[in-house]
Amino acid sequence: MKKQTHPSFLKAERQALRKTLWSINFPSTSPFLPKDAPAPDLFLLLLVVFLSAFGTVMVFSAGYAYADFRYGDGGYFIKRQTLFLLVGLIAMLFVSRISVSFVERITPLLYFITLALLILVLAIGLVGNGAKRWISIGPLTLQPSEIAKVTMVLMLARYFSVYEPLALEKKDKRQIFVYGTLFPALFMLSFILPVMLQKHLSCIIILGLIGASLLVMSGSDMRYLRIFALLGVIAVTCLALFTDYTKDRITVWLDPEAYQLTGGWQTLQGLMAIGSGGIFGLGLGKSLLKYCYISEPANDMIFTVLCEELGFIGALSAIVLFALLVYRGYTVALRATDVFTRLTCLGIVTKIAVQALLNVAVVTNTIPNTGISLPFFSYGGSSLVMLFLEMGILLSASRYASIQK
Repeated sequence: MKKQTHPSFLKAERQALRKTLWSINFPSTSPFLPKDAPAPDLFLLLLVVFLSAFGTVMVFSAGYAYADFRYGDGGYFIKRQTLFLLVGLIAMLFVSRISVSFVERITPLLYFITLALLILVLAIGLVGNGAKRWISIGPLTLQPSEIAKVTMVLMLARYFSVYEPLALEKKDKRQIFVYGTLFPALFMLSFILPVMLQKHLSCIIILGLIGASLLVMSGSDMRYLRIFALLGVIAVTCLALFTDYTKDRITVWLDPEAYQLTGGWQTLQGLMAIGSGGIFGLGLGKSLLKYCYISEPANDMIFTVLCEELGFIGALSAIVLFALLVYRGYTVALRATDVFTRLTCLGIVTKIAVQALLNVAVVTNTIPNTGISLPFFSYGGSSLVMLFLEMGILLSASRYASIQK
């Protein structure tokens, strides 16, 4: 005879899980790892250092002409980027000494802070290119959507660390749909909707891809995930086709030559820069098209300058470094011993992989121009510091993952 579970027990169990999900527990002991903790993964750390150094050199090379034209100081970008880099490195080393379990405990707090910032930017944010995406804090600017990317990873990882038994229970279809797909999708939407109001399509796509990847990696039922993915594609397509600022970009993408003096100029100049680099490039610092022919040469279009100056060899070197970082990050994730650490590391590494792939796809006109930065290379304070914080979490996880055989 089949054993029946009393409904009141199930209700009490789910209430306990809900309380666990939203509880914020500050430990009475130090959040830092013990002094005798294993060292972080050296290969992973070296990859981060190499990518950071490579990116900083390219920011200076790609940006000094535009900086001199716009700010009257050719060193404007490199000075600020170096400052962001130092702050980021310090933050990375600091976070790498914090236990991942402490990050898990404060994740609900980070979730509410991030949502507050996403809403706040809509009210008091700085306007740039027709969109509100930045909050001014004295001389600095903060982009909440960059924080949202990592916070969403942390929140989904925490969710599945709590609800994994219900989300992956194969005997109850309704239960695995509700806990394995519906609730995680609602968490994703809580980030995506305010970002959509910021007219930030690239961030919406990145959030969607990261979230969908985590749902797959968590083991959620693929039948429901296919429906979820289809609805997401339909929503993004409708947003792209029926919103003026995205519809114009698609029109230009389909035929950039027809709009070469308006929207297609950046794409065509970028392709020209990539093609002119050849195998070995023109030489570091010798790009011609960065002299105000390419907009944002130190930011979204920095890969085109890299190709022009360092050629196919330089571009391949950057791609190989990214591939090694992704491989090493996934290795750390798969060696993690708990759900939260594993999914957090998978989400962080997937974010880097997705952004790098999309940036290269944009500058090669494989997809419409959506303004996606290249991790470790593109100029920017919020994105670079958040990236180093993510690397700190990954390095912290690697301290114990690296000794698992």
